[in-house]
Formats: sequence, C-alpha cells, structure tokens
Amino acid sequence: MRSRRKFVAGDEVLVASHNDGKIREIADLLAPYSVKPVSFSEHPFPEPEETGLTFRENSEIKAVSAAKATGIVALADDSGLEVDALAGEPGVYSARWAGRDKDFRTAMHRVEQSLSERGAVRAKQRQANFVCDLCVAWPDGGIDHFEGRVYGTLIWPPRGDKGFGYDPMFLPRGHSLTFGEMEDTAKHRISHRAQAFRLFLKAYEPCG
Repeated sequence: MRSRRKFVAGDEVLVASHNDGKIREIADLLAPYSVKPVSFSEHPFPEPEETGLTFRENSEIKAVSAAKATGIVALADDSGLEVDALAGEPGVYSARWAGRDKDFRTAMHRVEQSLSERGAVRAKQRQANFVCDLCVAWPDGGIDHFEGRVYGTLIWPPRGDKGFGYDPMFLPRGHSLTFGEMEDTAKHRISHRAQAFRLFLKAYEPCG
C-alpha cells in the first residue's frame, strides 16, 4: 500500500531499531534533508518478534509495529549478509549469528569457519552481498518498501574498526577498503542502506 504522502520540514520520523549503530547510520543518511529522525529513547516502543522469512517481511513487522505504538511515521530496515558459497546464509539470520550478546566477532568467525569447511579460499569463492529492505509505515496504514544491495568479497582476517556488524570482513566490489575501514561519507555513497534510502528520498521528496 502506497501512502503518496510527502514529508515537510520538521516532520519526525521514528527510526524503528534498537541497534545503536544502525540508528546512527540512518540519522546520518537523513541529515541533509528536512525530516527529523528520532529514536527509541525519545519514543519508546516494544520490540516485536521478527518472525518473517524475508528481509521485506521483517522490516514491515518492525515499521508497522512502531508506527502503531507511537503514532509517528516509522522507518525500519531489515538487512543482512548473503554469502554465495553458503547458499545465501546467514541472510535474514545475520544478527542471530551474533548471538544474544550481538557479538559480531563471533558471527564473522562463524562465517569464516563455514567458508573454510567448504574450501572457499579464493576471492571468487567468497562472493557475498549486503541487502537492505527499508520499510516506511504511517500510523494510518500507508506502507512502502525500498531495497538496496551492494556486492563484494569476504576477506580474512577482518580489517578496520568502523561501521558495525560484518563490515570489517566485507570488501565492496571495486574498492580497496573494507566497510570497516571506510569513513562514513565513503560508505554512505555505496552501501546497501544508502541505496535504499536514495530510493526512499526520491519517492517521498522531503521538502522545506
């Protein structure tokens, strides 16, 4: 369902996430525009169980739940790493591979171990992509989705301490720095989340 609404200067948009790294990145992506990103700390909402089998289903669950709970238009994304040699895993379970403590060092080691068990040591055997499905949900029921993808290779050992999640082991195609080594401005030009946001901004045309 498409809402056909537009944002105007000062409109609040709830970033429906409990992931601090993701909240910061989304706020950075929205910074040049007239909307005001707000977070869970300003408008608490219950975190729904992500029962979807796809990124699209999970992003919609989160956005719709937050919009209904707070009465504010909500943005939620579901994103993850898909590894070709692992038949698309960890995919929608990317965060769960990090365990309850969200320890992505453990998750990256698990990915690397799985690749090693399959003898995936050459770059062409270690192809992967990040995918992001961004859902916009309005309290009146309007919903829209935007998807972005970025392709690359998984390296080992991980490099860099910027970004979050699997960023330190992901080398985007055509670049010499991992997402974990890139400054935010460089990452925001090419990332899966940035691509989804560009589609979102084009569709909603925030204006002053």
